[in-house]
Amino acid sequence: TTRNSMAIVNPVLQNNLFWDSRSKTIHDLSLQPIQNHIEMGMENLDRLVEKLNNTEYYKPLFTKAFGSEEINPENISKAISQFVASITSSRSRFDVGQKNNFSNFSELEKLGRDLFHGEIAKCSSCHGGGNLSALDGPNDPYGSGGSISQDLRGATNIGLDLVYKDNGLGNGKFKIPSLRNIEITGPYMHDGRFNTLEEVVDHYTNGIKPHKDLDIKFTDGKGHVKPLNLTSLEKKAIVAFLKTLTDTEMTKDPKWSNPFKS
Repeated sequence: TTRNSMAIVNPVLQNNLFWDSRSKTIHDLSLQPIQNHIEMGMENLDRLVEKLNNTEYYKPLFTKAFGSEEINPENISKAISQFVASITSSRSRFDVGQKNNFSNFSELEKLGRDLFHGEIAKCSSCHGGGNLSALDGPNDPYGSGGSISQDLRGATNIGLDLVYKDNGLGNGKFKIPSLRNIEITGPYMHDGRFNTLEEVVDHYTNGIKPHKDLDIKFTDGKGHVKPLNLTSLEKKAIVAFLKTLTDTEMTKDPKWSNPFKS
């Protein structure tokens, strides 16, 4: 496809969805991939309704869910939305650590946590809050509370390129994703250009391009790039911390497994 697929983790805690932040609700998001011929090979929603009507086991399921066997786009969207909204993560080592002063962390992981939230790396200024995602609420810096008079929709330019083939929300700005389960949801960035977390951290260390719309936190205030210049140890520590965000209980929970497996 034209973009790297984003992981579905705690979507109910995110105010903007898709890489270009074009949807504000899971309900709005739910039917868009189905209508993308490249993604689903589906001509339109009428074709989807026809297909589900001709699939024997769906009518009883719609009856149980909605009290009627009628299959229509609205109810398809409601069903998908409810399932997607149920996909939540809150049982990672990071979550456990918050309850015991991170006594379950190694010294390297603790260093990474401090760097992540500190003034050197400033990772949490983008990936903030309990979901480690865009701070894009009405009064947040990547919502309507930024320094300019518009809703930033949880998106920013991180200097991936000087010229973008895909402009995202505009001017090379893409949604700031949640970092939960980031260890197992590569490749990374909107175009999947990075295969490892180490490559991602290297980008912020010395790979940021001086785009005219670059997020101000990566500049020196005079339009010049201000790289993080992390040491080898600091980079290893940040990657170690990011791996504590993996929720293995979520990934093994049968609630979200394939219902068609024999």
